[in-house]
Amino acid sequence: MLNKTMLRKTSGLLAALMIVSMLVPVLAFAAAWFKDVTYNSDGTVTGQVYFDSDRVTDSVYLNVYSNGNLYSSNSVNTATYSTYADGYYYYNFSFSVTDATYNPITLSALVNGTEEGVTDAVYKQTPPPCTNCGGGGVIIPPVTGNDTIDVTNGTVDSDKLKKSLADYTTVTLKVQGDTVQIPASALIDALSKEGATIVIVAEHGTYILPLSVLKLDDLAKELGVEVNDLKINVSIAEVTGATATAIADAIEDLGGESMADAVEFTLTAEGKDGKKVEIDSFGDTYVSRQLTLTGTPSTTITGVVYDKTSGLLSFVPSTFETKDGKTIATIKRNSNSIYTVIELEKSFIDVNSHWSQQYVELLAGKLIIDGVTDTLFEPDRNITRAEFAALLVRSLGLATTAGDDSFKDVEAGEWYAGVVDAAVKAKLVEGYEDGTFRPNNQITREELAAMVVRAMKYAGVEVTVDAAKQAQLLSAWSDANQIVWGHKEVAIAIEAGLVNGMTDTTLGTKLNATRAQCAAMLERFLKKADFID
Repeated sequence: MLNKTMLRKTSGLLAALMIVSMLVPVLAFAAAWFKDVTYNSDGTVTGQVYFDSDRVTDSVYLNVYSNGNLYSSNSVNTATYSTYADGYYYYNFSFSVTDATYNPITLSALVNGTEEGVTDAVYKQTPPPCTNCGGGGVIIPPVTGNDTIDVTNGTVDSDKLKKSLADYTTVTLKVQGDTVQIPASALIDALSKEGATIVIVAEHGTYILPLSVLKLDDLAKELGVEVNDLKINVSIAEVTGATATAIADAIEDLGGESMADAVEFTLTAEGKDGKKVEIDSFGDTYVSRQLTLTGTPSTTITGVVYDKTSGLLSFVPSTFETKDGKTIATIKRNSNSIYTVIELEKSFIDVNSHWSQQYVELLAGKLIIDGVTDTLFEPDRNITRAEFAALLVRSLGLATTAGDDSFKDVEAGEWYAGVVDAAVKAKLVEGYEDGTFRPNNQITREELAAMVVRAMKYAGVEVTVDAAKQAQLLSAWSDANQIVWGHKEVAIAIEAGLVNGMTDTTLGTKLNATRAQCAAMLERFLKKADFID
């Protein structure tokens, strides 16, 4: 039995330990996981490590093991904080382990002196063939790199493509001519493989086709055939004749200059009897196509889509990269059409020296925003809900439709009916409880933030905040209590860098937005989504 003196000492020690434990912050991560780890053929290792509790530093150190032994220590390899999403803190890494030859490697994260999380074995891409392996040989695991198949007769060999897709995430088809026919039977097994992609490289352009957009069962049912009998036809053809002339005229009418050939990208499914259906819509998935520029690029170039019905050109999300002296445009859209690249400079006398000048001139040159006249933009004028819906639809490169009865105050004959309908289908806008949209109401900064956040989500950019983060972000602004309903959306817009305050301490969410503010927020969104450079 403990005497009273010992009890007093023990109680005092426990009390002291409890006080210390409350004063010392908890620094360790709860858990660590790795994502998209790739051991590239040039010896670099890339990927992400993520955690389910607060980050404690701007960098996380990584250990690399080869054949069970420490190959590269954490003093060399670091992962840098990238983003917070869906309750996890993500860190990106890229470093070299070229001396590890083709041995598999594993990674672990070192946090506060403790190793957290271990990857499965990661093999270097494109390992050499096994030689002198003996009877059984050495099994080389599938790699996640890129395989290439040369297509000379316009049709891909089914067995060859099926094997390549089993071994590789991406398979490039180098096509002679404008078209290629792909047997669906070669694609079936790869449909469930994350990131499985076919890249079709033809004379006039490149089509980067994720297999996830091909609904083979639905296509086969529509054509009345089995999936194994289905063929997928891809066409990448330069536009000629009257259509090419019409496109040249449209570019001239805009005051622009052609920077690439106009190319039509077409995708069809074909049954045994030759019957075809066009595959023209990919939902909210943006599919990339690439064109090589024929002219010298500048900062005022943009990808455009040509509408055969209206004869008009409009903006399409596009970025540019120069390699080996050639500039490649990557055009992103969720449907097929005719695409090209133009150069266009636009300016307005009333934005000279205005704070929004760079935003306005950039987006005007990309056919996203218009002036009130050819020379005036009126940057400080307010903008209506319908007008901003039109800007969002253009920014996403969405096609407008005839309109429907989503709102009782949006008449089919109004100029904004088609854009409002497109915005509703993309879940960019919401109406009021009485079933109205109120298209001619001036849009508030709160509504503006909410609509852009929805556009960001549609574009595949996920920026989320939990309740604690939301409270922290909004607490920095003295007028946050004036937000009516969009607390989460405004917080996300702040976190994503889309919204700036009216002053250092106020957001001004109740204020009506101006045309200049809309241009600035759209430019930030488009860059965040990698829709413009």
